[in-house]
Amino acid sequence: MAKIQLNGKKISIKPKTTIYQLIKKFKYNNKKIAIEHNGIIIQKANYKKKYLKNNDKLEVVYFIGGG
Repeated sequence: MAKIQLNGKKISIKPKTTIYQLIKKFKYNNKKIAIEHNGIIIQKANYKKKYLKNNDKLEVVYFIGGG
């Protein structure tokens, strides 16, 4: 098991987990979020390619509309 930080909370994940798998597990709406991985915004096209490892930090940011 790897330990990562997700929105400031420490969680354990299986080895070779991708950002996409994590989004599915926590039921985030992929169309309304942006992912910051260790301080870098990840393009949605790379969610399935980006594997998470021990001590990674993820921030999930929601888009909010208004006027």
